[in-house]
Amino acid sequence: MGNWVINHGLSALVIVVWLGINIFLFVYYYMLYEYNPEYYYTRKIIGCCRCSARKQLDKNITFHKLVAYMIALHTAIHIVAHLFNFEWFNNSQQSTEETLDAVLSNIDNKWLNPIRSDHTNPNYVAFTTIAGLSGVIITLALILMITSSTDTIRRSYFEVFWFTHHLFVIFFAGLVIHGVGRIVRHQTEVSILEHDFLYCENHTVEWGKVHECPIPSFEGGAPMTWKWVLGPMILYVCERLIRLYRSQQRVVITKTIVHPSRVLQLQMQMKGFKMEVGQYIFINCPSISQLEWHPFTLTSAPEEDYFTVHIRSAGDWTDAIFKTFGEDKDEGLKQMQPRIAVDGPFGTASEDVFHYEVSVLIGAGIGVTPFASVLKSIWYKYQNSDAGLRTKKIYFFWICRETEAFEWFADLLRSLESNMEQLGKPDFLNYKLFLTGWDSAQATHIKVHFDKETDVVTGLKQKTHYGRPNWDKEFYSIAQAHPRTTIGVFLCGPQPLAKALEQCTNKYSEINPLGVHFHFNKENF
Repeated sequence: MGNWVINHGLSALVIVVWLGINIFLFVYYYMLYEYNPEYYYTRKIIGCCRCSARKQLDKNITFHKLVAYMIALHTAIHIVAHLFNFEWFNNSQQSTEETLDAVLSNIDNKWLNPIRSDHTNPNYVAFTTIAGLSGVIITLALILMITSSTDTIRRSYFEVFWFTHHLFVIFFAGLVIHGVGRIVRHQTEVSILEHDFLYCENHTVEWGKVHECPIPSFEGGAPMTWKWVLGPMILYVCERLIRLYRSQQRVVITKTIVHPSRVLQLQMQMKGFKMEVGQYIFINCPSISQLEWHPFTLTSAPEEDYFTVHIRSAGDWTDAIFKTFGEDKDEGLKQMQPRIAVDGPFGTASEDVFHYEVSVLIGAGIGVTPFASVLKSIWYKYQNSDAGLRTKKIYFFWICRETEAFEWFADLLRSLESNMEQLGKPDFLNYKLFLTGWDSAQATHIKVHFDKETDVVTGLKQKTHYGRPNWDKEFYSIAQAHPRTTIGVFLCGPQPLAKALEQCTNKYSEINPLGVHFHFNKENF
């Protein structure tokens, strides 16, 4: 017994030492390559690897879904395996033959078979034991979380998705206590030393009668799940505490503007708030809902001393926000406004837009919001003669169903268009606006005024296009204009559009004689 403990202790010590050496070597050489001046130019060449790694982090929601699918798959496997196990346990308990499994099932002291009598069925075990009851609860919680996470429910009934998703607390609590009942059992260490199972398994009639085969003793395995979930849960609690602290900071709403298409602009200030282009924040309004936090892209630039979001009324919560802050806009701000809590900002793929000499920005509907921040910041950088700005050309595409949706963003484009001309950069921004929905009256009006110098819909010099973009044509022309260039493509829009654009980026990057490479980036919420 003593030798067994010593051997296992030495094995554990060897594993710890081996892990420690590997961690030390990894950290040591990482610091060497990261900070040693001898590798400065090497880091400059392979710096794109950091961008690639960061792009993988932008797929956090995809990773989250894959983990959920794997949890669901292995839960199903786990349940089916237990059903088979209990069928075999039950058959062994009811067996009248002197087989090994029947003898093991009839051991009363320190038993192995959880079905203790002929009258005990799997249903009884499932609903009266800790393992069975906790398993039923966490399975129901998992089913509710998965079914309420479908796109239809999440977009149409966000509150249902939000509240049922927090059943993960019950899921992980049940997971931790699932093994407390110790229903999966094994032979004790002392019994293994006394009971020679290689000999005794074929001599069950001699059990308890000969020295070599005493009655074997069994015990339940210690709960192990907590070892796997404790670390992540501690990190989650710490993250929630940090977010709780940040959400308690005072937010001052300095301005509200109502735009067409039921879009509300909130301009805010908060002490110590710092942002980058394209980032987003979570907003909570306690007077509407204490628990609901919704993500919104920041439409202001980092160079401004305030931050803004544009909220489109598209559901119960956003409708309530629109009614609360969108009324009486001509009378100035109300004296007593509801409190707003802000958490963030958080990073997105759009932060990488300035890492490319040429960037393609594509927004669909309200998905234009991250690019408002990008375009504003570019104007500030050019105005301030920012020497670190790599971007030389921006292609901007905006696709909308309604003409009114263009109105609030057209002012920004008009201002940027004029300012870039004054700075001697008239060709820096190439933008195309696409209108996908119009009626006969609008079509007639557009036809009559088609020859005007400015566009009849937006008032911009660039005319509005009608219908959807021909992406193959657009990507081909961009590739022809920028040979031997790595081009960043950034989308904030629906999944079908993302698939079409990703196909184009791959198509025009593979075996391209011009040496053009497109990198596709998509916003995820």
